[in-house]
Amino acid sequence: MGKIIAIANQKGGVGKTTTAMNLAASLAVLEFKTLVIDADPQANTTSGLGHDPKSIEASIYECMVDGVNVQEIIRKTSLENLDLVPSHIDLVGAEVEMINLENREEKMKEVISSLRELYDFIIIDCSPSLGLITINALTAANSVIIPVQCEYFALEGLGKLLNTIKIIQTRLNPDLEIEGILLTMYDVRLRLSNQVVEEVRLHFKNMVFDTIIPRNVRLSESPSFGLPVISFDADGKGSIAYLNLAGEIAKKNGHHKVAE
Repeated sequence: MGKIIAIANQKGGVGKTTTAMNLAASLAVLEFKTLVIDADPQANTTSGLGHDPKSIEASIYECMVDGVNVQEIIRKTSLENLDLVPSHIDLVGAEVEMINLENREEKMKEVISSLRELYDFIIIDCSPSLGLITINALTAANSVIIPVQCEYFALEGLGKLLNTIKIIQTRLNPDLEIEGILLTMYDVRLRLSNQVVEEVRLHFKNMVFDTIIPRNVRLSESPSFGLPVISFDADGKGSIAYLNLAGEIAKKNGHHKVAE
């Protein structure tokens, strides 16, 4: 059974989409069958992996609201072991349409339960909010990765997210775990970056990944070419960091051989 990992933080600009597409691509390169689900109406993961959101006829939205079979909408990407469930702007309307549905928090769980047998890892890119779609993702997931940028106000809003996770654990998904807190946008030259790393490690100790994602031009550029960074700049700092993160997650989940 595949592991479902949501990438969530209601704060925008912390590297959620960058992490979702590049972690998924790195797991694929390590020969894990991987699926990335774009659950963000901005559809940046969809376009970042080479698909034009405007040409998407059915997305995760149609699966959750209209009962479209998710296996029929899976798209291939440029990497052999990496597939995509796309998003488009209509996902914005899904929250409104789902308000009157029964078990509305569990729609995504119902939609993707059949996929766990097909993949080693399923990564969900959440939108920057704590709305119904993000709650659906956290209800469907086995664990959550929380990206935190190495900048001023880094910990702002983190308490709110951890509180939401606690509520979901209590009411909807008792098995939800925190896979880890991921430090992103690290600039070795800035004292502030180093202070944030110290502060986050002090507060959250073993919950913080060893891998730190650097601020990196290639990481920012690769989505505009419709490629994950590992296909765009294989030897760059960004690629190496996400490969290390993938190895760390693989090892943590008992896949020792590949992670070595």
